[in-house]
Amino acid sequence: MNIHEYQTKELLRGYGVPVPEGRVAHNVDNAATIAEALGGERWVVKAQIHAGGRGKGGGVKVASSLDDVKQFTDAMIGSNLVTPQTGEAGRMVQRVLVEQACNINKEYYLGMVIDRATQRITMIGSASGGMNIEEVAKTDPDRVIREAVDPAIGLAGFQSRKIAAKMGFRGKQIGEAAKIMQALYRCFRDKDALLAEINPLADIDDGKLMALDAKMSFDSNAMYRRPSITELRDFDEEDSKEVEASGHGLNYIALDGNVGCIVNGAGLAMATMDAISFHDGKPANFLDVGGGASPEKVGNAFRIVLQDPNVKAILVNIFAGINRCDWIAEGLVQAMRDQDIKVPIVVRLAGTNVEKGAPILKDSGFPFIMADNLDDAATKVVAALEGTS
Repeated sequence: MNIHEYQTKELLRGYGVPVPEGRVAHNVDNAATIAEALGGERWVVKAQIHAGGRGKGGGVKVASSLDDVKQFTDAMIGSNLVTPQTGEAGRMVQRVLVEQACNINKEYYLGMVIDRATQRITMIGSASGGMNIEEVAKTDPDRVIREAVDPAIGLAGFQSRKIAAKMGFRGKQIGEAAKIMQALYRCFRDKDALLAEINPLADIDDGKLMALDAKMSFDSNAMYRRPSITELRDFDEEDSKEVEASGHGLNYIALDGNVGCIVNGAGLAMATMDAISFHDGKPANFLDVGGGASPEKVGNAFRIVLQDPNVKAILVNIFAGINRCDWIAEGLVQAMRDQDIKVPIVVRLAGTNVEKGAPILKDSGFPFIMADNLDDAATKVVAALEGTS
C-alpha cells in the first residue's frame, strides 16, 4: 500500500524528521491561500500521485509569485502526469502540495527497505541524491551505502553515525543526520513499512538538513493492525479492479497480457503464470481466489478478470485441498449463466471432490475446455487464444 508525499511527511514529522512547511490543495484558490499563509517569496508546487520522477514530468514547479502558484496548480490539477514510473498512461493529478521553497546547497539520498536476502531492515544512503539516484545505483553502485539492522537491538547509534560519515557529512551534521536516520527507522518499524525514502535529504540554509521529498509504502497484510495508515489509502490511485477484488477477498494484480488467470493459492498462481509464459502466452493478471472459494466468489473473480478488455482467454487452475472442485465447478457454471462470457475458458481441476466437479462442467452444456494437468492447460489456453486472434 502506497501513500502520498504529503501524508508521508506528516508521518515523518511526528517522529521528528524536519520537513518543509506546507499543505495540500485541491484547487487554484486553495493553493494561493496556502502560499499566502506560508509567507515568503518562493513556493514549490508539487503534483501528488503515487509515482516518482514527477520533476522530470513537469509535476514539480518553483513559483516566485502567487500568480505562479495559481498557474502551476491550474496546469497540474486535472492533468494526466506522465513520469518514468507511470508508463505512457500516466496518472491523473487531483491535488498538489504547496510548500515553502528552500535554498539547496547539496542533495543526499536516504532510504530503508527490507532486504529479502538478509531478512533484515536495511538503511541505504548516498551522497548523490535527487532525481538521478536510480542512475547512480546502476552506474556507480559503490556510491550507495548499505547497513543492515540487527532486529534484536534496532538501528544502533554507531551505525547511524557511520552511515552519515560515509555519506560525506561532517561536524554537527553527522549528529543531525544520525537523528534523522533514527527517526526514519522508528517510523519504518512502527508502521510496518516495506519502503521509506527521503530524496532529497537536503543541506539547506545555515547547514540545516531537511527532507524535501519523501515516500513510503506499507505491508498490506499488516494493515489490519495499522488503522491509522489504512485511512491514508487513496483508492483513486489504485487499479479499480484490484480495489474491487480486495473487497471480495480476492488477491488480484493486473498485468499487461491477454490470458486471464483464476487460480487458488499464490504459489500455484505464480506457477500458472510461468506455464503460460513458457508456452509463449502472456498472463493478464495474478488472481488467487483463496482456500474457501464459494460459487459467488468464483463468479466475482470472472467478472473482475473480464473487466480487462485485453483478456481474450481464461485459464482456471484449481488444486483443491481446503477448497472443493464441485464448488468451483458450480461457480464456473453460474458465472457462464449470469455473465456474457464469450472468451474461451480452459479448466484444470484436481484434488478434493474432483470426481464430482468434472461431471458438473461436462454436463453443463457450456464449452469448457478441460485439461489434465497444468502443462496441458497452458498449452490449450494459448492455442485457444490463437483461435480468437
